[in-house]
Amino acid sequence: MKNKLLKRGIEPIIAVVILVAVTLVIAVGVIGWLMGWWGALGATEQLQIYGDTELKVSDSGGTVTLHVGNRGSASAVIYKIEIVNFGETTQLTTSSGTTVITVPPGGEAYITATITSTSGGSLMAGANYIIKVYTKAGNTYQITVVAQ
Repeated sequence: MKNKLLKRGIEPIIAVVILVAVTLVIAVGVIGWLMGWWGALGATEQLQIYGDTELKVSDSGGTVTLHVGNRGSASAVIYKIEIVNFGETTQLTTSSGTTVITVPPGGEAYITATITSTSGGSLMAGANYIIKVYTKAGNTYQITVVAQ
């Protein structure tokens, strides 16, 4: 008799409760996915730097005019622009004069940044330079431009 008691499984009522609970959790997950409740969790930025980006040489450094578009599903917040091996800036302006650069999903912006050398060098007209754009999400985007 003792061996027979040790081989028993779980009670049928407990099995039904577990199956109903698992079914409800799966149903809530599927409904949330269909209704877009979980969509904000996977939102990402996707910046595109357009070819009309310019780099103008001046005595103190250079002025970059970037034309960027956000093709992602989350806003892109730009906090720094850098010319590789030359210098960087945190003083950013847009056509509306704001210093916080936020590009909404599907939006575009023109950004003007004055960059001075941190290495003591100077920019040369006609040379190719890599410009990097850094966002708060931790992404880096770059484009190569010819200085004017």
